[in-house]
Amino acid sequence: MKRLLMIIGFGLILGGCASFQKSTQYEIGMEESDFLKRHNDAVISKLEDGQKTYRVVRDDRFYILVTFENSRLVKLEEKELPTYWHQKKEPDESEMQ
Repeated sequence: MKRLLMIIGFGLILGGCASFQKSTQYEIGMEESDFLKRHNDAVISKLEDGQKTYRVVRDDRFYILVTFENSRLVKLEEKELPTYWHQKKEPDESEMQ
């Protein structure tokens, strides 16, 4: 009986940990419409040579460029925002007037 409870408890722990993992948000070959359903904050960054690139801000320091060709994801890049974007600038007196 104790072994059965230990096995069930161990199974619950493993199952509980699995629920905390993030689901895959991007897959090469995924459709553009599926991507836009998941990321309504995506902004078109570039239109060039039959490719469409969207920018998605991930957090305060990183953003992702997602490129589609023929409505399929073909390229994924993670970029870091320039450091000067993070600095808060205090308005000087000339800007306040």
